[in-house]
Amino acid sequence: MKYKSIFFLLITLFTISTSFSQTFIQSYADVVNQCSQANITASLTEFEALGMKRRGTAPLQNTLDWLKNKYLSYGYSATQMQEDSYTYNGSTATCKNLIVTKIGTLYPNTFVIVCGHYDSIGGTGTNDNGSGVSCILETARLLQNIPTDYSIKFINFSGEEDGLYGSKHFVSSVVNATTPKMDIRLVFNLDEVGGVAGLTNNTITCELDNNNNPSTNNAVSATMTNELMNCVTLYSPLNTFLSYAYSSDYMPFQSNNEIITGFFETNETTHKHSPTDFLIYMDPVYNYNVAKATIGATLHFAQANPATMAITKWNDFGVSFFPNPIKDTLNINLGSLPESDYTFTLIDIEGKEVLNVFFTNAKLIESVPISSLSKGVYLAVLKTENRRITKKIVIE
Repeated sequence: MKYKSIFFLLITLFTISTSFSQTFIQSYADVVNQCSQANITASLTEFEALGMKRRGTAPLQNTLDWLKNKYLSYGYSATQMQEDSYTYNGSTATCKNLIVTKIGTLYPNTFVIVCGHYDSIGGTGTNDNGSGVSCILETARLLQNIPTDYSIKFINFSGEEDGLYGSKHFVSSVVNATTPKMDIRLVFNLDEVGGVAGLTNNTITCELDNNNNPSTNNAVSATMTNELMNCVTLYSPLNTFLSYAYSSDYMPFQSNNEIITGFFETNETTHKHSPTDFLIYMDPVYNYNVAKATIGATLHFAQANPATMAITKWNDFGVSFFPNPIKDTLNINLGSLPESDYTFTLIDIEGKEVLNVFFTNAKLIESVPISSLSKGVYLAVLKTENRRITKKIVIE
């Protein structure tokens, strides 16, 4: 839900370096090149067929179910998915945000958020914002098995078209309600990136924060947006155009003093918020190229390690124990492990079992106090009915 009435007036206020702060990484490009035009077009077609997605309607719920099934088909577990439910404007109709979490290896408590809304107004919303949804889905698919230093949350917001209600609720009830407050490295928002049929769609608009309330996050947003523009050039055939962030789901984060950036189509559709927001008026090849840029940028921002990216499949399903070394509390990340019932044990260097805990319907992250144990090297074992995953940890 965006309008560009004063774009050319305000864009002259900004100067940003376009020199490359990153270099081309072949292993990133190898992942980007697995992006599928067929998947993008199929997602747009399926999204359109689900109808107009307003609060309290079956199409909105059906779209949420469709999204969940997509993530499950990519290898994410039900444990990695959370629904954030809320109501607004006095209505009893429940809306839901869908959050899919992938835990990082070095900074598990710091998150890169890749987000966009899935609700629509006036019509099916195939461009606004099935186009952003398709990019997020393809990025989640290709990064599912790739270790990243930072954690990633792929978020599909509802309630955007009525006033950013989904993202507002997430910021107030999840980000700020987390103890300590959720640590966010970057919010990367995608809204209306489908292009216009019949036009030359070769440029993506990259959006930075220039709001004054607050303004303390503007400088880092400018740096991150510069890096985003470089990623576009490195990993897609698109050109870039710099603009400012407004009227989409990154704004509640901006008001919360988070760092934001985003994508928006440069040729702007005339069909948004109308019964004619259909695929036939879009450019699916452009949408595919935006998805490639999104994948490259997410790899960059979440810091995928090229040395470990040759591993195409994690035999351990991304299960991890952190921090490591550890002092007081050990966190167990279930990753994409399909089972949620498991036994966790610690074994010392003499082969003695010093800790044994059983979890039923475990959350994505479970915590175990270990302050009573002696310093040293231990073998951590997570065992389900069908699998046994072991890792070395150090208590200091």
